[in-house]
Parts: sequence; C-alpha cells; structure tokens
Amino acid sequence: MDKNAKIYVAGHRGMVGSALVRRLQAGGYRNIVTRTHAELDLLDQKAVHAFLAAEKPDYSFIAAAKVGGIQANNVYRADFLYQNLMIEANLVHGAHLAGVQRMMFLGSSCIYPRDCPQPIKEDYLLTGPLEQTNEPYAIAKITGIKLCDAYNAQYGRQYVSVMPTNLYGPNDNYDLATSHVLPALLRKAHEARERGDSEYVVWGSGTPKREFLYVDDLADACVHLAQQGYDGPLVNIGTGEDVTIRELAESVMKTVGFEGRIVFDSSKPDGTPRKLLDVSRLASLGWRAKTSLQDGLRLTYETAPFRQ
Repeated sequence: MDKNAKIYVAGHRGMVGSALVRRLQAGGYRNIVTRTHAELDLLDQKAVHAFLAAEKPDYSFIAAAKVGGIQANNVYRADFLYQNLMIEANLVHGAHLAGVQRMMFLGSSCIYPRDCPQPIKEDYLLTGPLEQTNEPYAIAKITGIKLCDAYNAQYGRQYVSVMPTNLYGPNDNYDLATSHVLPALLRKAHEARERGDSEYVVWGSGTPKREFLYVDDLADACVHLAQQGYDGPLVNIGTGEDVTIRELAESVMKTVGFEGRIVFDSSKPDGTPRKLLDVSRLASLGWRAKTSLQDGLRLTYETAPFRQ
C-alpha cells in the first residue's frame, strides 16, 4: 500500500477497526476514510453503494460486524445472521461496483468445525459441523469468505480473507450480557475486588482451551499483509498458543489484584472444547505475534472503561 493510498476502514469505532486506524496512522498513512453508523448505515445497500462510488478507496478493510459472546450469539441468532450477511454483501458488492481492486475481509475462528483437529489449519474450513451456540455468526462469516473468493474468481479482484483468533484490547465490549469471555472476566474480577468479595464466578467448567490475540497485534498483521500485497488464500491470525479458561481466569485475577477464589458455574455452556489456530501460513509470510497474554491483559486493564 502506498502511503498516499485512500484506505477505507469499515467499523472504525469497534475494537478491531480502531486498532487498524491506530496502526495505519502509526505507519504514516494519512488518507484514511471512516464513517460512523449515524453517517452510514452499513445495512442500507443504496447508501453503502453510493458512498463507495463517491469515495473509490484504493484499499478497504472490513472490520464492521455485529459481534458478541456465547449468550448474545445464542439468543439473537437471526440478528447475527441477517446483519452480518447484509453488512458484508453490501460492502463487497459495493466495492466491486466502485472498482475497488483490493480489500481485506476479517472473519472469525468460529468459522471452523467444532471438533476439527488441532491446531486448526485453513484447509479445515467446511469439513464438519459448526459449534451450535454461534452457528449463525459463523455461517455469515463463511459466506463473506466465499463471497470474496467468488469476486476474485469471476472478476479478478484481490479480496483477501483473514481469520483472527479470540481478540481483546482497547475498545472491547465489557457488557456482561453480550461480551466475550476475556473482557467479562476482567470486569467481574475488578468488581469483585472493589466489593471485597471472596470469590468470583466464571461460566462453564474452566476446561475449554482458547487462544487470545491482543488486537493491536492483529492490526499489525493485517497491515503487514496489505503492505506485502498479499492476495492468496485465507490466512489464520493468532499466537499459535492457547490456555484453559481456568488459566485465563487466574491470569485475570493476577492482573486486577483480586485475591479471592474462582467458582465455576457448570450450568453455563462451555462452547467449543478447543480453538487453536495453525499460524504457519502467516509465519511463512513473515509475521508473528509480539504481545504476551500477561502484557496484553495489563494494557487492556489500564484502558478499561469500568475503571474510570
């Protein structure tokens, strides 16, 4: 990407989009185009197509999505499927109509089968049933990947798909009803410490294993691929290492200074038993994660809005 390229970041107020903007600005990119939801509703096809036709960006990052944790995904199944399908379809087709040649679509590791071999290679896509609790979101993201592949095949576009692992960092969602596991644990442990509680509750058994990537590392990987002009098959983005939910909860306790005990609520769902990405393709392209989980937790906790 040329430093003067016009770059559109969809979803720039979210955790991923804001990290992309920070990384691009740090890299000397100044012609960054963004729109708030009030300025552009990505569910409005006519408005999205008109915006892209007027701006004609040189490169687009699709970081906009309706996201949430296990409970939100399971309860609002229609919303997660419909809204994510519409967002990606409007942005991809609108970009094509506007002549945008290069784009990066950000998916999610939940696209892979629930019980596929570990670590998860990109080739395992569509080789088995999905995790039921977030199946609608996963189906929408799989459709986005295939949509990009189809425009590449039919029209010669360079629309790349990347698959981040579980993300955390600045601008995360800390609403306990809709958040993912890591921000939820940070807030629960903080509030338990503030109240002087002797314990804090963690959903599930604590045995599932998850991989966590600091969001600024994700942004760095995405910009690295864009700068290289990568236009190959989908790429996993992660650390290549995972921890159990129990180990995560213990690291969170250390970060916030909570000295009580953990209580696991086994009546709540565990989700997929394990989701560790194979990141060898990304490593072969010259990138590896830099931020350790402990350092990332500290940086995230320092900026958490519930501390203000």
